[in-house]
Amino acid sequence: MKKIYYLSTCDTCKRILSEIDAPPGFELQDIKKEPLTAAQLEELKLLAGNFEVLFSKRARLYKERDLKNKDLSEEDIKNLILEHYTFLKRPVVVNGNEIFIGNSKKTVAVAKKSLHE
Repeated sequence: MKKIYYLSTCDTCKRILSEIDAPPGFELQDIKKEPLTAAQLEELKLLAGNFEVLFSKRARLYKERDLKNKDLSEEDIKNLILEHYTFLKRPVVVNGNEIFIGNSKKTVAVAKKSLHE
């Protein structure tokens, strides 16, 4: 699979998409307009290892719901990501069996290299 999950209203996602310059054949999915399905999230979990690495603790709702003071299980995290797109750490770039999650400079650089090899 060659796919990028992103948020079109996020300036950071837009900058990263421009920076990595995905080659033809990559599918883009705006998670606000086309929410993640449970099956897609399970695929991402298989590549990532668990739901926690896909979970954004920077989401406004994370703070509003005081989730840092709750003991969240993998199932809780899965349900939160499916409930609201802001809980997905983004962008998520899937290039075959490789997955790149988030917007750190190192992650973006490695993703860009992988996409253009």
